[in-house]
Amino acid sequence: MTRKLCFLAVLAVLAGTAEGATDKQRIAELEARIKALEASAAQLKVQAEQAGAAAEAARAAIDELKTGQEQTAAAMADAAAPEAASSNGNAFNPAILLVLNGSYQSHSLDPANYWRAGFAPVEGAGPETRGFSLGESELAFSSNIDDKFYGQMTLAFGDGSVEVEEAYIDTTALPDGLSLRAGRFFSNIGYLNSHHAHTDSFFDRPLAYQSLLANQYGDDGVQLRWVAPTDLYLEFGAELFAGNGFPAGGGNGNGVGTKTAFVHVGGDVGSDNAWLAGASVLDAETSGNDEGFSGDSRLYILDATWKWAPQGNFKDGGFTLRGEYMLDQRDGLFTDPADPNITALWNGERRGAYIEGVYRFSRFWETGYRYDRLWADSSGPYASDYDPSRHSMMVTWRNSEFSLFRLQFSQDKPNDTDTDNAVYLQYQTSLGAHGAHKF
Repeated sequence: MTRKLCFLAVLAVLAGTAEGATDKQRIAELEARIKALEASAAQLKVQAEQAGAAAEAARAAIDELKTGQEQTAAAMADAAAPEAASSNGNAFNPAILLVLNGSYQSHSLDPANYWRAGFAPVEGAGPETRGFSLGESELAFSSNIDDKFYGQMTLAFGDGSVEVEEAYIDTTALPDGLSLRAGRFFSNIGYLNSHHAHTDSFFDRPLAYQSLLANQYGDDGVQLRWVAPTDLYLEFGAELFAGNGFPAGGGNGNGVGTKTAFVHVGGDVGSDNAWLAGASVLDAETSGNDEGFSGDSRLYILDATWKWAPQGNFKDGGFTLRGEYMLDQRDGLFTDPADPNITALWNGERRGAYIEGVYRFSRFWETGYRYDRLWADSSGPYASDYDPSRHSMMVTWRNSEFSLFRLQFSQDKPNDTDTDNAVYLQYQTSLGAHGAHKF
């Protein structure tokens, strides 16, 4: 009996020990699960924080995109394709740009005694006065009008006067690469003509532009452009103008005094090179312009531009080579502006050209050289055996795309007896929405 009781006692002890071991194992398993859950919770917390940061970054990107959209209208003021302004965010909040353009000029030849052989002294064709000058500053307003139209107006300030330089509307929703412009604007002939002067690489316009277009042809009219849907950039266009600007200067009385046509083609060569070339014609029916001409005037223009920059990054460096050639034909009557009793037939040709190279060796500095030449007519009014020419060199410091200082030296030989050695110191600033420049 005693042995039996001892045996039962041993079994009870063993059972209790086994049960205790099982409880410890369960506790260990539960503690492991708790630790796993805590680790998962910590991981979920990290993921939540990362998701929150990503959401904030997305919101910041959206705000940045909205800000960029609000500046698009200003960019379209100078961009090559006006139809690209169709989805601007500032539809009812015009972008405003103020360009201040001042200079100091020194001339060895008195500007009052300046005359150019073979060409009449039209406004803008000669040097400005010596000393300090505010020059011509601009105030531009631009914006989408609605989902189909874009508008811009530019006021020019200079010499105490205010002029509406441009005021036009563009279509933004015509199909198949078509765009229409109406109002007052610069013609798209040549290369420089459609560019605002503050985008030029030199202080003044080439001699050909000064003498044959009075610096720049702008007028009231309409323009139709078509960009072909090809990999190669191909643009065709035509314009009708009132004919109030030089060389038209008066028109023919039926509302259309000037007609133009132009074609531009361009593309890339690898990743470092880009080019653009064009051919244009301006046909004017003139009734007494600043030169005293009445009749048919036709101006042909060929232009070409080549740009090189590492990987196409022109902001940090590169080289630009550009040239234009102009042929001016006249068939009509000359009346001396100083004496209306002096008249003569005017049937002849005059020519002008320039070539310029600009090397940008850093984001802040660039230098360039330009050679200008005119060829006078050997017979008829303003006939001359001498052909004016000019050499110009410049160096420009750009603190940013909104400001620059330029030093330029030019040696101008306008006639066979005079030489004008000129030094220009120019400053230029852009305040407000600053659009992208053309190619």
